[in-house]
Amino acid sequence: MKDFRYGGFAMSEKNNTGGEQAKALARLLAESRDTVIFTGAGISTESGLADFRSPGGIWDRFDPEDLSYPRFISSAESRHRYWKFYQQYWLEAMDVEPNRAHFAVARLEKSANLTAVVTQNIDGLHQKAGNGPEKVYELHGNMWEVRCLSCSELYPWEDILALLEEDKEVHNCERCGGLLKPTTISFGQSLPENVLREAQELCRNCDLLICIGSSLVVYPAASLPEQAKNGGAKLAILNREPTPLDRIADLVIHGEAGEIMSWAAEAVETNSF
Repeated sequence: MKDFRYGGFAMSEKNNTGGEQAKALARLLAESRDTVIFTGAGISTESGLADFRSPGGIWDRFDPEDLSYPRFISSAESRHRYWKFYQQYWLEAMDVEPNRAHFAVARLEKSANLTAVVTQNIDGLHQKAGNGPEKVYELHGNMWEVRCLSCSELYPWEDILALLEEDKEVHNCERCGGLLKPTTISFGQSLPENVLREAQELCRNCDLLICIGSSLVVYPAASLPEQAKNGGAKLAILNREPTPLDRIADLVIHGEAGEIMSWAAEAVETNSF
């Protein structure tokens, strides 16, 4: 049974429909003058994006330790395994489309005071759904961008995939000879400082932070809701399962992101809350 908490009280779906939960979220959105939405892997679940950790997931085929940043930098053999991993990942993800939750977040950019979308995801689905790229802050990078680690020259991912499909090795940067790598953050690699710093500032200064589809256990990203609360913002959490930060939230909804966010966006657009 789904449940939610508003104003510090937990309530069950038995007495409150998903629509009423969405209306509570819509009221917070209507009251806000500076909203930031923070998203995790759970918002992309309805899109069918491969789950890394579940049985049959990609970690069943690749050892995460082999794909760490230190090994990528130091070993040609590790880079070979890393690119084989990305070959499979791109092939599995290239036809994935945004789902209802992504489209609802994009709609809120027009109907609510949505300042930014801060995401842990690397799939680019927020931009594909219609959020302005300048409003999306990708804490863990983007799987569809390949850059030189030395000079930041950008290379089309399609060209790199074509090489891999022909069983060719990925070349070094044609401009400076540096190593090429997707902009995604690997194990042992620091988050991009400028993106993290801007995301922290956005969360500290907003008056409403909505967390969607994040377990809120991966730091430093999971510290953003705490920073928002410390700055005086209201905090809403929408996730299938409880999170460690439910205890400090003003609104907690345990349910499906696509369903709840679609209802909330409609309620904001029609002032029906």
